Amino acid sequence: MGFGLPAGIGAKYGAPGRTVCIFVGDGGLQMSIQELGTILEYNIDVKIILLNNNYLGMVRQWQELFFDERYSETHLKNPDFVKIAEAYGIRGRKVTDRKELDSAIEEMLSHEGAYLLEAVVETKGMVYPMVPAGGSVTDILIGNGHKL
Repeated sequence: MGFGLPAGIGAKYGAPGRTVCIFVGDGGLQMSIQELGTILEYNIDVKIILLNNNYLGMVRQWQELFFDERYSETHLKNPDFVKIAEAYGIRGRKVTDRKELDSAIEEMLSHEGAYLLEAVVETKGMVYPMVPAGGSVTDILIGNGHKL
């Protein structure tokens, strides 16, 4: 967690002529949000797609699947991410209705410069594939307890 934003910045430096889109969760972004300052300082054109479910999503998912739904310290009260992006000179937009998503993506991709698109997603959505605790790549789960 927290790797997406700095990795995206590095990817843009590695491929400066390409469009770089970063998919990051709200918890992960909070862990490296200071890198918005790097984007400002060096005028880095990255597109940040923030999937906001107000949770440390992967931790919550592990607690649900492997710890009998004993949730602890995974709910997040988040700041206004668009305002934070704008404070760093990054254009932003928040989408709460799926019907707005196509136009928001189009706006983001046509914008010259960095952009943060915050998409509010289902709170309890699951992310697959995943490797269970203590497992290896041969134990990958693809959903509903099914292995790859």
